[in-house]
Amino acid sequence: MILGTASHVGKSLLTAGLGRIFSDDGIRVAPFKSQNMSLNSAATPDGREIGRAQALQAEACRVTPCAEMNPILIKPSSDTASQIVLLGRVWGQVTASDYHLRRVDDLFPVVLESYETLAARHDLILLEGAGSPAEINLRKHDIVNMRMAHAADAACVLVGDIDRGGVFAALLGTVELLEPEDRARIKGFVINKFRGDLELLRPGVEMMEERLGVPCAGVVPFLRNLGLEEEDSVAMEDRRTVRRVWGDASSLRVGVVAFPHMANFTDFDALAAEPSVALGFLEDPADIAMADVLILPGTKQTLDDLQWLRDVGFEPALAAYRGAMIGICGGFQMLGLSIEDPAGVESGGVPRSMQGLGHLPVRTVMWGEKTVRRVEGRTDLWGGCSFSGYEIHMGETTPHADSILSAGRVCGTYIHGLFDDDALRHSFVNYARESCGLAPGAGYVCVTAERQARIDRWAAHLRRSLDTDLIRGWALNG
Repeated sequence: MILGTASHVGKSLLTAGLGRIFSDDGIRVAPFKSQNMSLNSAATPDGREIGRAQALQAEACRVTPCAEMNPILIKPSSDTASQIVLLGRVWGQVTASDYHLRRVDDLFPVVLESYETLAARHDLILLEGAGSPAEINLRKHDIVNMRMAHAADAACVLVGDIDRGGVFAALLGTVELLEPEDRARIKGFVINKFRGDLELLRPGVEMMEERLGVPCAGVVPFLRNLGLEEEDSVAMEDRRTVRRVWGDASSLRVGVVAFPHMANFTDFDALAAEPSVALGFLEDPADIAMADVLILPGTKQTLDDLQWLRDVGFEPALAAYRGAMIGICGGFQMLGLSIEDPAGVESGGVPRSMQGLGHLPVRTVMWGEKTVRRVEGRTDLWGGCSFSGYEIHMGETTPHADSILSAGRVCGTYIHGLFDDDALRHSFVNYARESCGLAPGAGYVCVTAERQARIDRWAAHLRRSLDTDLIRGWALNG
């Protein structure tokens, strides 16, 4: 099991990298995270919904992603309530207190059954923890960290992020707060995202080995331009604002509205990687006028974020905007004439309805059943090209003659992952630059073609940084 001193220390990517290493070594390996809190999800081939990190980890392990790899997905809808996705299907809407005090124990048998199903098919399961195992206020009802480690009889590696500072205190404090039986499962620790001279770090590492009584399994240097998506919403803190990236007049300026409940923000990672594109996240309506292309992304709370648009002052700026505008999923719904939620799907059973922004001639009605599926097809937009991606949404939008609906300079789609497709993304960039009077881009990235190389690069980096023989011994022998 890969545990962390906190969220966003690198557990997900370390799990993916180790998965590729073990797969390369001929071991049948699969990822598992019993409970995941994320608005960033992916569709499995059989139409289930799991955390995007587990989909990436499955890809790294060279296995087909399935719902058992992430049996519980928590999708926050407010600070105190969330939608629960169980084995890839919507299970219900609960408050945080109700879930932690009552529901987790009801759902833990499903978690165990999912783990056992995976374990029966593979030689090794790489479990990922969530947040920190030292959340002492949640320990009694924890099903993702130490309780799962005991259930799986897993050896544990504790990961700390030195880039944010305080890594030694975080490692020691985490272990000190664990119960003795939990502490006994920690076999070693890893320091992640290191920048600098390793010799200057070594005295601290040696002191930690002595204090913790376990070895350091490696120090992983920070790897630039990795190009593998983050899962955690904490990663949004590091994303680019328009004021940081829109300085070059020769770049195609793409603005993504930064909804408070933005979902699947990794939809734009590949587009941001294009050298002729400057992509930033918009928080100020005044910045809209500078955008060549404007995107309204997906959101977990469409009605709440539509109200946020109006409260912050985006609506008149959107009405005055004359560039290309794209709505994806919840953003697509907002661009229509109306959104109705008669069953209160997004608001705990309270019926709601709102007038849309009126840019597309469509109406949306929210229903309790979620659409989750992979799709592919062809569009005449942006010069004409094929596309592939996946749908994850509540609600039905009509008229719905095509998966991508266009009204002049404005278009909308339910499809996530569109820009991950190299051919479509390159066609889009070419078309958008020409429409804005910009010269063709000097070069393009091939994310799809390079994806396996990126995973291999990360795995090779970990092989150089970690004592993989030591970790392999823990993993296979306990």
